[in-house]
Amino acid sequence: MGILNVTPDSFSDGGRFIDIDSARRQAEAMALDGASIIDIGGESTRPGANAVSETEELDRVIPVIEALRELTDLPLSVDTSKAAVMHEAVGAGAAMINDVLALQESGAVQAVADLNVAVCLMHMQGKPRTMQDHPHYDDVTNDVAVFLAGRVEACEAAGLERRKVIVDPGFGFGKSHTHNVELLANLRKLGALGLPILVGLSRKSTLGQLTDREVDDRMAGSIAAATIAVMNGAHIIRAHDVRETVDAVKIAHAVMEAGK
Repeated sequence: MGILNVTPDSFSDGGRFIDIDSARRQAEAMALDGASIIDIGGESTRPGANAVSETEELDRVIPVIEALRELTDLPLSVDTSKAAVMHEAVGAGAAMINDVLALQESGAVQAVADLNVAVCLMHMQGKPRTMQDHPHYDDVTNDVAVFLAGRVEACEAAGLERRKVIVDPGFGFGKSHTHNVELLANLRKLGALGLPILVGLSRKSTLGQLTDREVDDRMAGSIAAATIAVMNGAHIIRAHDVRETVDAVKIAHAVMEAGK
């Protein structure tokens, strides 16, 4: 999953793709580099980020989705928590909802059920503005699994088919560096949910803490984390550096196949 943030304030690429032409060029490059999905986000969810109004988020993402729908046949995902944005985005051509709040906002569960599209449910402790203020877990992997199981049940109760659901443990969302490493080490335990697992570790602060690298110098760490995630059961890797990550995933899969 290639990341396309059309925001001025995302932690890594904020401001780089906020106009349609640059967004199109980046999407085209990611498609050529081997992305299977392009994930378009109009509101930053980095720690401390300011909230964005529904109107502003729509103004950011809908023209980009419409432009990319003409450019590529790849599935387009919209990274949003707002029901109205979900409806408009799918109407414009998006085929998937990627929600960091796991459809907990008003109307979100029913919106996805009515739209009948794929959805990724992510775990987050707290809210983006405050999520990194002393996160605590009894057992981070178990706590994440229990939360995600509950959100899957909510989707099914609303009428969404289970086969359309993807889960994301939410690396960096209300988790310390130690929590993130523990989650990655125990990622396979989430396989008990019987659903595809999406992992987003690209360029995140835990990688910077482990390597002492700034955000734009974390490609090697991101690729290492993606490789470990795949070998521990991840099905979808959300990444900024698509070409390099695709190569790493291919090698991980070859090794896994050879070991069967």
